Amino acid sequence: MQTPAKIVVTGAAGLVGQNLIPRLKARGFGPIVAIDKHPANTKILRELHPDIMVIEADLAVPGAWADAFAGADTLVLNHAQIGALEEKPFIDNNITASEQVVAAAKKHAVPHVVHISSSVVNSLAHDYYTETKKAQEALVVGSGLSVTVLRPTLMFGWFDRKHLGWLARFMQRAPVFPVPGSGRYLRQPLYVGDFCGVIMACIETPRPGEAFNISGQSKIDYIDLIREVKAASGARAPIVRIPYALFWTLLKTYALVDRDPPFTTSQLKALVTPDVFEVIDWPGIFGVRATPLPEALKETFQDPVYSKVVLEF
Repeated sequence: MQTPAKIVVTGAAGLVGQNLIPRLKARGFGPIVAIDKHPANTKILRELHPDIMVIEADLAVPGAWADAFAGADTLVLNHAQIGALEEKPFIDNNITASEQVVAAAKKHAVPHVVHISSSVVNSLAHDYYTETKKAQEALVVGSGLSVTVLRPTLMFGWFDRKHLGWLARFMQRAPVFPVPGSGRYLRQPLYVGDFCGVIMACIETPRPGEAFNISGQSKIDYIDLIREVKAASGARAPIVRIPYALFWTLLKTYALVDRDPPFTTSQLKALVTPDVFEVIDWPGIFGVRATPLPEALKETFQDPVYSKVVLEF
C-alpha cells in the first residue's frame, strides 16, 4: 500500500504520541503534523523531531490549528485527559476537544481516523476518566467519519510520566515503595511500542467500523509487576504492603498540596477494581510481535536516549 501522504496526531506530546512519532518516521510515513497543548512536553517533542510540524494548541478552543488537517490522509485521534481531581479537565479534553477535532476532520474530509480509545470503556470503574472516555468514543464513532477504534489497557514505555515510569522514578528516590493492600490486583500491561505497531498497521490498512480491544498479552499481579519494574530500572527501595485505607489517606493528603498529583484516589480505586480485559490475537491480526514483558521493561528503562527523557505532568 502507498504510504499515506500526511498524518495528523493529536495529543502528540504524551506517552503514545511521543512513542508513535519516531516509529512513524522510521517506517517512512509522513509528513507528520503533531498537535498538543502542553508547553513543556511540546517543546521536548519539537526538540526531538525538528523535521516535523509541531503545533502547540488547546484543541478545545477553535483556532488555526484546524487548518493543519487540510490534505491529511489519516488522523490519529489520541488526545485525552487521564488524571485530574475535578471533572472539568476531563470534559474539556476528552469531549469538547474531540468535538472540535472531529469538526476539523470533517471540514477537511480526512479519509480515515484511528481513534485511541481505552479499555476503560469496558471497565467496571466509574470515574471522570471512564465516563468521558466512553463519551469520547461514542462521539467519534458517531461522527460519520471512517473510524478504526483501538482500546488499549494500561500502557508503559518511553516517556511514561503517569504510570510505570513515574512509579520507577519514585522507587529510585524513596526509601520504601508502598503497595496498597495485598497487591494482588490483576494487571494486563501493554507495551506502548507494540501498540504503536498496531496503530501503524491500521494506518497502512484501514479497518473502518471496527473496534479492537488491545490488551497486554501477559496477566500479572500488580505487586509482581512492581517487582519486574524494580529489576529493570535498577531501583533498590524495598517493596512494602500497607493497608488500603492508609494508602488512600496518604493520596488524599498529598492532593491537598499538589493540584495535579501523579496518582489520585480515583486511580487507586481503578487499580483495585477486578477488571479482566479481553485478550485477542492482535499480534496475528495486525502482524505485530508482542514483546515479552521483561524485554519490554528493559527497553523502557535502559534505552540510551529515550529512557532519559522525562515529561512533565
